[in-house]
Amino acid sequence: MQTRTTRTTVTFAHPFRLKGVDGIHPAGDYAVDTDEDLIDGLSFLSWRRVATMIFVRRSDGATEMHRLDPGDLDAALRRDGEVPAPPGV
Repeated sequence: MQTRTTRTTVTFAHPFRLKGVDGIHPAGDYAVDTDEDLIDGLSFLSWRRVATMIFVRRSDGATEMHRLDPGDLDAALRRDGEVPAPPGV
Protein backbone atom coordinates (compact mmCIF):
# COMPACT_ATOMS: atom_id res chain seq x y z
CA MET A 1 0.00 0.00 0.00
CA GLN A 2 1.28 3.44 -0.91
CA THR A 3 1.43 6.05 1.85
CA ARG A 4 1.94 9.79 1.61
CA THR A 5 2.65 12.37 4.30
CA THR A 6 1.58 15.99 4.04
CA ARG A 7 3.06 18.62 6.36
CA THR A 8 1.12 21.79 7.13
CA THR A 9 1.62 24.56 9.65
CA VAL A 10 -1.09 25.71 12.03
CA THR A 11 -0.86 28.96 13.98
CA PHE A 12 -2.26 29.53 17.44
CA ALA A 13 -2.63 33.17 18.47
CA HIS A 14 -3.08 32.24 22.14
CA PRO A 15 -1.83 29.53 24.53
CA PHE A 16 -3.82 26.34 23.98
CA ARG A 17 -4.56 22.80 25.13
CA LEU A 18 -5.06 19.71 23.00
CA LYS A 19 -6.96 16.61 24.04
CA GLY A 20 -4.46 13.82 24.67
CA VAL A 21 -1.44 16.15 24.83
CA ASP A 22 -0.33 17.17 28.32
CA GLY A 23 0.05 20.79 29.30
CA ILE A 24 -0.71 24.23 27.98
CA HIS A 25 1.29 25.13 24.88
CA PRO A 26 2.40 28.63 23.94
CA ALA A 27 1.02 30.58 21.00
CA GLY A 28 2.94 30.12 17.77
CA ASP A 29 3.36 28.00 14.66
CA TYR A 30 3.14 24.21 14.89
CA ALA A 31 3.93 21.58 12.25
CA VAL A 32 1.20 19.00 11.63
CA ASP A 33 1.80 15.83 9.60
CA THR A 34 -1.05 13.89 8.03
CA ASP A 35 -0.43 10.32 6.82
CA GLU A 36 -2.74 8.92 4.16
CA ASP A 37 -2.95 5.52 2.46
CA LEU A 38 -3.89 5.07 -1.18
CA ILE A 39 -7.16 3.17 -1.56
CA ASP A 40 -6.49 0.44 -4.14
CA GLY A 41 -8.93 -0.90 -6.68
CA LEU A 42 -10.72 2.30 -7.60
CA SER A 43 -10.87 3.82 -11.08
CA PHE A 44 -9.61 7.12 -9.60
CA LEU A 45 -7.03 8.12 -6.97
CA SER A 46 -8.40 8.29 -3.47
CA TRP A 47 -6.59 8.60 -0.16
CA ARG A 48 -7.70 7.66 3.37
CA ARG A 49 -6.31 9.57 6.36
CA VAL A 50 -4.70 7.14 8.79
CA ALA A 51 -2.86 9.42 11.22
CA THR A 52 -2.47 13.06 12.24
CA MET A 53 0.49 14.20 14.34
CA ILE A 54 1.44 17.56 15.83
CA PHE A 55 4.94 18.58 16.85
CA VAL A 56 5.10 20.54 20.13
CA ARG A 57 8.05 22.15 21.88
CA ARG A 58 8.83 21.14 25.42
CA SER A 59 10.10 23.59 28.02
CA ASP A 60 13.63 22.16 27.64
CA GLY A 61 13.64 22.99 23.91
CA ALA A 62 13.13 19.43 22.66
CA THR A 63 10.30 18.64 20.23
CA GLU A 64 7.73 15.91 20.80
CA MET A 65 5.41 14.35 18.24
CA HIS A 66 1.87 13.56 19.41
CA ARG A 67 -0.77 11.64 17.49
CA LEU A 68 -4.17 13.30 17.73
CA ASP A 69 -7.67 13.28 16.36
CA PRO A 70 -7.94 15.90 13.59
CA GLY A 71 -11.33 16.96 14.99
CA ASP A 72 -9.65 17.85 18.30
CA LEU A 73 -7.11 19.99 16.44
CA ASP A 74 -9.90 21.74 14.51
CA ALA A 75 -11.77 22.39 17.77
CA ALA A 76 -8.66 23.88 19.41
CA LEU A 77 -8.11 26.17 16.42
CA ARG A 78 -11.75 27.31 16.54
CA ARG A 79 -11.45 28.05 20.27
CA ASP A 80 -8.24 29.98 19.61
CA GLY A 81 -10.06 32.17 17.08
CA GLU A 82 -12.84 32.88 19.56
CA VAL A 83 -10.52 34.25 22.26
CA PRO A 84 -10.74 38.06 22.25
CA ALA A 85 -7.54 40.00 21.66
CA PRO A 86 -6.08 41.74 24.74
CA PRO A 87 -6.98 45.44 25.09
CA GLY A 88 -4.87 47.76 22.96
CA VAL A 89 -4.01 45.12 20.34
